[in-house]
Order: sequence, then structure tokens, then C-alpha cells
Amino acid sequence: MVQICETERLDIRTFSLDDVPELTNILSDPEVMKYSIRGVCDETATRRFIEWCLDSYASHRIGPWALVEKDSGKLVGFCGVSHEEVNGVEEMGLGYRLAKRYWGQGLASEAVQAVLHKAFNQKQLSSVVAIIEPENGASLKVAEKAGFSAFDILEFHGRPVRQYRLTQQ
Repeated sequence: MVQICETERLDIRTFSLDDVPELTNILSDPEVMKYSIRGVCDETATRRFIEWCLDSYASHRIGPWALVEKDSGKLVGFCGVSHEEVNGVEEMGLGYRLAKRYWGQGLASEAVQAVLHKAFNQKQLSSVVAIIEPENGASLKVAEKAGFSAFDILEFHGRPVRQYRLTQQ
């Protein structure tokens, strides 16, 4: 595991296969996964997700990173930027998920701001997109706090979504 960066309350690091059990606990919660195109993940699906993260680190030096609460050492969720095809276009998409017990504490915003800072400053990205279903109010707030504002409506995996774009400036 490689430390990527930290915030006041979080250590942000790469995933390892050792994270499968703890991440499965988070990604198997139907409420956490309500707006995920993947849906609820069992241990096999979570292992595949972490393997995909590891491939992404190896090929692009970026991807979804583990969020670990400094005080407890517990895995809180993930946040990162990774390659995503949107309407036939290769984009860098922001993604984040937190265990339900950490909702409403500002941790997602804290993580997103650190990850975007890292992505823009060290990965030479020109823009990052966030794809959010209009009903996902909490996620919309996190994106707006991070500076995402204008959006296009499009269809993503058969669902109407808002695609926000944040540029380097």
C-alpha cells in the first residue's frame, strides 16, 4: 500500500487485496450502492473492483484510492479519479463511496478536495467529470462544494444523469 496524501481526518492510500473484507462490508450495503451502476457488491465483485484499481494504478498511476480514518485506522470508503467511457468519449471520472456510518460528517468533501488537488497537480489532467443522478442530493452537494457547477444531462448505463466537468483552472 502506498500513501497518496492525507487530509485532516483521513489517510488516502492505494488499495490492496487485504482490503477486500472491509470494503465488501461497505459495498454490500444497498443504501451505499443505491446510485452505483455496479449495484451491491459481494466479496467476488469487491475483489474484482480492487484488482481493477490495482491495474489502474499500474497503467495510469491513478484510480480509486482507499480512505482510512486516522483516529481509528478503519476503512471509510474510497475516492479517486479513473478512466471512464462516457458516450464514447474517454474521460477522467471522479468517484467516491463512503460507509453509511460516515455520512454527513464532511469526509466525502474532504476526500474529494484532496483527490482533485492531487489529480490536477500531479497527473497533468485538463479536466475531471462527475456523473451524478439528479436524485442523489448528498453527492450533488459534495460535487458543488468541490467546484463542479455547470452540467449536461445525458444517459449513462441507461440512466439519466448530470455530467459535471471541472477544469484545471
